[in-house]
This record gives sequence, C-alpha cells and structure tokens, in this order.
Amino acid sequence: MLAKSVNDNAHILNQRGALKFFASKLAPTVALLLLRVLQLEKTMSQVTVRSVVYQIDGQSYESRLAFDASHKGPLPGLLMAPNWMGVSAGAEEIAKTVASKGYVVLIADLYGQTVRPTNGDEAGAAMMPLKNDRPLLNKRMQAAFEQLQGQTEAAVDTSKLATFGFCFGGCCSLELARTGAPVKAAISFHGTLDTPNPADAQNIKGAVLVLHGACDPLVPKEQLPAFEEEMNAAGVDWQLLSYGGAVHSFTDPHANVPGKMMYDAKTAARAFQSMHNLLDEVFKG
Repeated sequence: MLAKSVNDNAHILNQRGALKFFASKLAPTVALLLLRVLQLEKTMSQVTVRSVVYQIDGQSYESRLAFDASHKGPLPGLLMAPNWMGVSAGAEEIAKTVASKGYVVLIADLYGQTVRPTNGDEAGAAMMPLKNDRPLLNKRMQAAFEQLQGQTEAAVDTSKLATFGFCFGGCCSLELARTGAPVKAAISFHGTLDTPNPADAQNIKGAVLVLHGACDPLVPKEQLPAFEEEMNAAGVDWQLLSYGGAVHSFTDPHANVPGKMMYDAKTAARAFQSMHNLLDEVFKG
C-alpha cells in the first residue's frame, strides 16, 4: 500500500510538473493573442462611420464612410460595393474592419438614400434594374468613387485607390475597373463575372482578384472560362482563387442556406487575407 501511495503521489507530481511546463510555454502565446485582440478592439473603437450625401440626377444618395479618426495624414482609399442588401449594418461592420487596417473605406450607395432593402424580394427589385443596365450601374459607381476622393471627412491618398465588393457588389467593382477608373486593384468576393462588353477589359488599369466559391450555384460555371478569356485577351494582371467546398456568400456571417448561401469562416479569412496581400502589393511605395 505504501509503495502504491508513493507511486500515486509521484504520478500526481509529474502531472503537475507537466502542467506547469505547458502553462509556462502557453502563457506567452495566450498573452500575445490577448494583446492582439485588445489592439484590434482599440483600433476598431477608433474607426468612425460618417454619412456622405450627394445627388445623382436630382436623386439623393447616402454612402457611408469608415475611417480611423485618430490617424493623421492621407490613407489609401477603397470603394466598397456591398451585396444586394445595399448599405446596411452588416456592410458597415465589414467596412470598419477593413478601415482598421489602414484605409479609408466608402460603402457605395447604389440604390438611393430612401432604398434600404429588408428582405430578398426588396433587394432583388433594387438590384436587377442595375444588373440589366450596366451604364446606369457604372454611373452610380463612378459617382461614389468621386465622393470617396472628394469628401472632406478623411484624407485620401488619391494615388492609392482600389475597389472591392461582395456578390452583386463584386460585379460592380469589376465593372468599375472595366470603365478605366484609376484603381490599383479591383477585388470581387463571390460575385458574378459576366459583362455585356468583354472588350471593355482593355480599359482596366490595375490588378484584378476574384475570390470564388468553387461550389457556388449562383455563379454559372460558364462564366469562369469566359472571364479568363476576357482577362487574357486584354492582358490584365489577374488572379482567380477558387475555394473548395465554398458556396455563395461565404463571407457573410448571416448566410445560412446550406448548399446555396453559407458562411465559411476559414474561407472568409483566407479570402480577406488574399485581398490584403494584393493591396499591400499594389500600394507599396
């Protein structure tokens, strides 16, 4: 019995020693992670969102500007085209997160100040007229792009401009690039890739990055080779990353329609990192 008690005590001591060892190794890692979270929260808390109201053909539009109010001096400017729900709380959260990385982000109001869809039917009714009228879509994107550069709330380095968008917004960002707008990059998250005028790709001045869900049922498969052909014919600096298993809306935490529209945290993180890598590259210097 005495031998068993000694062995049990020794086992307990060994366990405690192992726990202390692992704790000593883990503590710095946990502390570093906690520090990073606190730093992100502090930066996010300094991100301000302001309305930018302007007119297009006598109609009022209200885009939303996200920027770090504590920063002094100009920052690169990003025009964000939201998904079919338009300017929304979810869009603002994305804009704030991106702005915390050192950008001034303007969420483009593509529908008008009084049009804020609350469901899919309303979103579709607002979106489809623009999808079917690319000149009108481009006019509204151009107007928002001008507001990003001309607003006085946050200083923008107009030599460092880019656009990114989600779903319908991804289509909008690519179309803006096709107009010849001076963007260093155009980035599409799970967006459609079709365009009525593929030859317009010759107007693209910057890099193009498409972040695509390989199992996305809302982006027709035939659009991928057509897009590749369009980009290659125009000699564009382009990338298309296809994420296995991902469907539509993989960056949207509220997407929950299995097999069709579904949030995928791992894929979303990879996609946003790819965007930031490209922005770092094109804004270098």
